[in-house]
Amino acid sequence: MTRQTSPIYLDHNAGAPLRASVREAMIEVLGDAGNASSVHAHGRKARGRIEQAREQVARLCGARNRAVTFVSGGTEANMMALTQSWRDQGTPVYLDKLFRSAVEHSSVVTGGRFPVSDQVVLPVDSNGVVLLDALDEMLSGKEPSLVSVMAANNETGVVQPLAKIGAVVREHGHFLHVDAVQAAGRLPIDLEEWQADAITLSAHKFGGAQGIGAVVVRSTGRVPAPLMIGGGQENWQRGGTENVAAITGFGVAAEAALEEASDLGHLNMLKSRLESGLRAVCPATVIFGEETQRLANTSCFAVPGIAAETALIAFDLENVSVSSGSACSSGKVAVSHVLTAMGIDETLARCTLRISMGWNTGEEDVDRFLEIWPRIVDRLNPEARTRAA
Repeated sequence: MTRQTSPIYLDHNAGAPLRASVREAMIEVLGDAGNASSVHAHGRKARGRIEQAREQVARLCGARNRAVTFVSGGTEANMMALTQSWRDQGTPVYLDKLFRSAVEHSSVVTGGRFPVSDQVVLPVDSNGVVLLDALDEMLSGKEPSLVSVMAANNETGVVQPLAKIGAVVREHGHFLHVDAVQAAGRLPIDLEEWQADAITLSAHKFGGAQGIGAVVVRSTGRVPAPLMIGGGQENWQRGGTENVAAITGFGVAAEAALEEASDLGHLNMLKSRLESGLRAVCPATVIFGEETQRLANTSCFAVPGIAAETALIAFDLENVSVSSGSACSSGKVAVSHVLTAMGIDETLARCTLRISMGWNTGEEDVDRFLEIWPRIVDRLNPEARTRAA
């Protein structure tokens, strides 16, 4: 078997390749000395870079510059936002419960700083969309609480109706957190339309560096209690010397992502091409979430009888990187909690693969995938080629 020598990367939802413009900006910063908290020229230069990046990230979110707090990544950002202790116009506020959807990222599933006893799971429909009637009923008459719903799912790409969710949350007097990690660069982000009190971002999902993220609030008067205290960095919201190089790269990536989010035609075309090809190879292909809005870059699918683990190994041997809808824990593959919440049968869930594209994905990558896929199917389960949908 002839293997493709040049690698194909179709796992942007796990982490996008670093953009060349980001790399160049970061290398330039790494050549300079200076702590952004210092008052001398070197320190002021570092501070200027951070504030420029803060403006760029704020623009990506339609937020004010001072609304952006830089942290170490999406997980820390979620941990910071998911707290019972907030301040609203200078007054301490204690939030009673955490209501989070059944399909959240694992960093939200853990509940952040909320004890397990104060966490409530919101149900979803068969596409993984939060049930608005259930949300309305569960929030009615409750003490002020925090609701956490992701903008778009990392496994299926399903987009939540955030404007409607935000309206329900606001009507009942609660706070809203949106994990927008997968949305940045793939959807317009609008805190006002969503009525979100805080959103969280991670730079490496759209071509920035790993290890840098942000919490962005709608109002600088309503903020979560700091997770990491120390010095006065980040307006006293996150202690510790800033990672100037990564923050600078974050800003550059945010500018590129904002431009890409304004025209998703290329990614939509690639996804349509991919999914038409999948069904041409195997008519029985199941595409999760296809009955609702999904990200332009994500396709989560399964072919009954073809185990995801085996298919992933076969693709890796062909130098193609894709991922599974399953999560690995301690070397053991478990069925995705997202698919379980959607009511997907466990046997089918274990066959799930995810293709996620991004800024450097081209038609040739999709075509190469569709060239390899029939050969893998023929080796693993040739009957799947003729099985009806």
